[in-house]
Amino acid sequence: MEYVVGFLIALFIALTGVGAGTVTVPILVLFLNVPAAAAVSIGLMFSAAVKLILVPAQVVRGTVAWRTLGLMLAGGVPGVLIGSFLLKHLVHTGSQNLLNAILGAILVSTASWQLVFSFRSMKENDERPDRSKLLPWLMLPVGTEVGFSSAGAGALGSAALLGLTPLLPAQVVGTDITFGFVLSLIGSGAHWFSQGPDSGLLIKLIAGGSVGALFGAALSTHIPRRPLRLALWIWLLILGGQFLSNSFHAQTVQAGQAAGQAERAKAHDLR
Repeated sequence: MEYVVGFLIALFIALTGVGAGTVTVPILVLFLNVPAAAAVSIGLMFSAAVKLILVPAQVVRGTVAWRTLGLMLAGGVPGVLIGSFLLKHLVHTGSQNLLNAILGAILVSTASWQLVFSFRSMKENDERPDRSKLLPWLMLPVGTEVGFSSAGAGALGSAALLGLTPLLPAQVVGTDITFGFVLSLIGSGAHWFSQGPDSGLLIKLIAGGSVGALFGAALSTHIPRRPLRLALWIWLLILGGQFLSNSFHAQTVQAGQAAGQAERAKAHDLR
């Protein structure tokens, strides 16, 4: 099952360009019952492994804008470390329901934004002003989101590049994939040292994902990307809603149990 999950996730990454962390975490939590914090850690490592296959091709094609990438990493790297620390702190305080709720909110907001953003075409536009100096400041919260939830680098990074730089569409894709790879690599290292993930599950996902990435790369030139992206974002929006629903239900159950215990204690005292 884990091999199939890795294959399908990597296949859709190659076909749609959607970040691995955005897809991996909700699937691990909702379908494989992996705890949210462990799913984030595995999602970052899986993302780094899959993008390790994709990044060299972008470098060879010359689609990585290195100066722009440096500006993105100037804010993204500190951010991913901050996000990893925040997740570790939340796990240690035992706030699992809050963690699920935050992850659900991030997924819903990211999917909603991308559903709107997907209708914007990636056209070449040399007249766009170069405001790339703003990238470090914008990538700081993006990096924090990546470190906390493993999501956001691909979706928000590409949006920032399109809005703030005159890069060509191919450069946007190449630079953003490389940015996501570096953040995933650093974030996965931070998570590995703080709480070693399930290495068995990770290896199975990577094994299936390696085949899926190669298969998807071969198909990507023959399958239209936009319809798949729209369908995937709608699905992720539903999964994010499921996160929020599960968190609310668990919180309600816990509140009911606490009230029941208080009532029993009060009745015992009255005796």
